[in-house]
Order: sequence, then structure tokens, then C-alpha cells
Amino acid sequence: MARENINDLLAFLAVARERSFTRAAAKFGVSQSALSHTIRLLESRLGVRLLTRTTRAVSPTEAGERLLEGIGPHFDEIEAHVDALSALRDKPAGTIRIVASDYAIRYLLWPKLRKFLPDYPDIKVELVLDNGLTDIVTERFDAGVRMGEHLAKDMISARIGPDFCLAVVGAPSYFANHPLPGHPKDLLNHTCINFRLPSSGGLYAWEFEENGREIKIRVEGQLAFNNTFDLLDATLDGFGLAYIAEEIIAPLVEKGLLIRALQPFSPYWDGYHLYYPSRRQASPAFVALLEALRHRA
Repeated sequence: MARENINDLLAFLAVARERSFTRAAAKFGVSQSALSHTIRLLESRLGVRLLTRTTRAVSPTEAGERLLEGIGPHFDEIEAHVDALSALRDKPAGTIRIVASDYAIRYLLWPKLRKFLPDYPDIKVELVLDNGLTDIVTERFDAGVRMGEHLAKDMISARIGPDFCLAVVGAPSYFANHPLPGHPKDLLNHTCINFRLPSSGGLYAWEFEENGREIKIRVEGQLAFNNTFDLLDATLDGFGLAYIAEEIIAPLVEKGLLIRALQPFSPYWDGYHLYYPSRRQASPAFVALLEALRHRA
């Protein structure tokens, strides 16, 4: 249906409900003569009289009553939906979809969401685990989480975590039969557990730093995972050395469940950021969530 036809129907609804061209014209912000002309054109197009006009009143004809009863509720429903969207603009409510890695969800997002969500019962958050570099626009996510160095130029970002480093660790049962490595190159003589990069499909080359110089080691072993916590389980079971975020392994090292090696060679990287399209009109819900997730040193 053409847009002008919809406007004509809205004009008819206003007159039929107000029972007055004067009040309907004031509601529409047009003159009575213009409104009357619109109704006449609608009646001519439909081939039936919709309104009975007298010097004192306006009332729907039988055809007008049928049209009023038929289309009135539908336009009311549309208006209600539009009003509901306006409410989303004015108060923190709605669903926010975020894609992030397993580490980011467990150690960066959930600890803050756990405190945030009880205060905002009308906000729903959907967290989708993906260790790759997801296109959030194509996949219709509101935001994603990545390390700072991987952010696209057309995105707005906010830091949600501190700088971090990875740690080489192994179980006591592994080190019972293997010496502690003293240099990253010693890893070539160790059984290591690889991490499969979802973005490229390749195995992650372990990155170290010595006197400002980058060292990359491609380790070997029986196992490879694309999930951080599966990799951690295999490490705890003594199947080899792993390179895992320091925050994850710290309490396990403290308890004696893991032994750390090569700490002086592990560099710190730019922390994780929440990113979202620069063209995005942020809702109150998104703004509130963003503030809750921001990293504050």
C-alpha cells in the first residue's frame, strides 16, 4: 500500500473517532478543508461513503464502521510497538548480544555482569563463545571482545581488562620426569599442548621476549585444543606444558597444582576491549552495560 494511502486511512480514523473534523484537524496539525479533501479522495478511491456529515456532527456510515473496526486495532497495535521502542530509548531495557572468547567471558565479563544484572532486571545479555575474530556487524552482535591490537579501525572500543601475559605451566607430575626449561628454546625438547587458532586454523606460536627482542617458538606435542579450559584440564593431568593466561593459572600455582616456568620471558600485551560499530546508536541499556564493564585501574 502506498504511503499516502496509509496517511488517508489515519486521517479517516482520526475523524471517525473524534466525530469531528475540527478536533481531528487539530490533532493532525492540518486545516479542516485539507482534512475534508483527504477524506473525499479516500471515499472516491474506495467507491463508498465512509462518513455522514451534518452541520452538527460527523459519524461513520455502515461502511465506515466496518473500516474503523477492521483497521483501527491494527494501527493501535503498531502505535503500541512504536511506543515500546521509545521506552527502550528512555530506560535501560532490551537484549544485548556479545561475542567473546572463553577466557574473556569467564574472567572479564561474567564477574562484572554478576554484579550488574540484579540492578537491571529489564536488560537481557546473551554471551556467545567464539575464540575467533567474529564480524559482529554481519553476525548481528551488539558488541565483541578482543585484545586491543586486534581491533578494527571502524570500531569504537572501551578497555574492559588490564594488560595481561601468558604463563608457561606444567603439572608436578610432568616435571617429575622433565627438567624445568630455563629458556624458551628449551621448549623444543619438551612435550607441549598446542592451541588451535580459530581465526586462521593454525597452531599458536608461543611468543616470548628477551632484551626487547621477540622470540617465537613452535612447540610440539600429542595434543591441541581450541578451548582454553580443555587445554588447562590436559595440563593439570600432566600431558605437557601449556601457555595459558596468568590470571587463570595463578591460583593453581599457589595451590601447588601447577608449576610456572620462563616467567622473565613472558611479555605483557594490551588488554581486552569491548568493541562496537562506530555508527551504532547506543541504547540506555548498552550505555549502562558499557559503564559496568569498563576497566578502572
